[in-house]
Amino acid sequence: MKRPVVGIIGNHHLINDTYEVHGGGRMNSEAVSEVADALPVIIPADPALVRVDDLMQSCDGFLFTGGRPNVHPEEYGHAETPAHGTFDRPRDRVALPLIRACVESGQPFLAICRGFQEVAVAMGSTLHPEIRDLPGRDNHRMPPDGTIAEKFALRHKVTFTEGGPFHRLMGAREVMTNTLHGQGVIEAGKRFVIDGHAPDGTCEAAYIDGAPGFALSVQWHPEYDAARDAVSRALFGAFGDAVRDWARGAATRRVGRVA
Repeated sequence: MKRPVVGIIGNHHLINDTYEVHGGGRMNSEAVSEVADALPVIIPADPALVRVDDLMQSCDGFLFTGGRPNVHPEEYGHAETPAHGTFDRPRDRVALPLIRACVESGQPFLAICRGFQEVAVAMGSTLHPEIRDLPGRDNHRMPPDGTIAEKFALRHKVTFTEGGPFHRLMGAREVMTNTLHGQGVIEAGKRFVIDGHAPDGTCEAAYIDGAPGFALSVQWHPEYDAARDAVSRALFGAFGDAVRDWARGAATRRVGRVA
């Protein structure tokens, strides 16, 4: 049976400071292929190259990945400062309208780290450039030293809302996660519902109120060790189920249009 297609939002990079590429981390593709059981396809996130309508017709779901550049603060009404770091404006201009379109249509997506922040902004939230600078908050950034396994090690608990979608999905109110982010939500948009928090109060999991399809976002990186980590398996497994459901419905809709 043909596997459904998951579009993985790519990041812009320079090889040797000169050669432009759009790429995605191998662990994202592995999680989509091995755990969600879908075909991973890297999307060049640049509105000069892709259109939202084309993407939605070509893919059955989307993975909004992490990335070093941050969402530009103009997208949520704040002024740019050095603390906001680097940006990827073409990705902003693809990801934000694509998220809004998926929310309205019910097409499934899973958002991770920067993707979490993209969904937050697309739904009217604001971000703080450095959560660790706020009183009482911890440093959630990637450890500067160590192996990949050490950088992605489980570092804190996330506590979910009793009876919320993440509690139901995980079968537990508390899970252990890694943490590799600098920014975080200050004020949540009306439909961006925070469903999980770190011990310091930082928003770590969210869903979209009233979304007709799978629309979950996490601030941690479940793509790491996804085939073996129980939390990651639950998340990517449910995402894969939603993508297959969408693909079956899309096939029915196409047949209906032809008929």
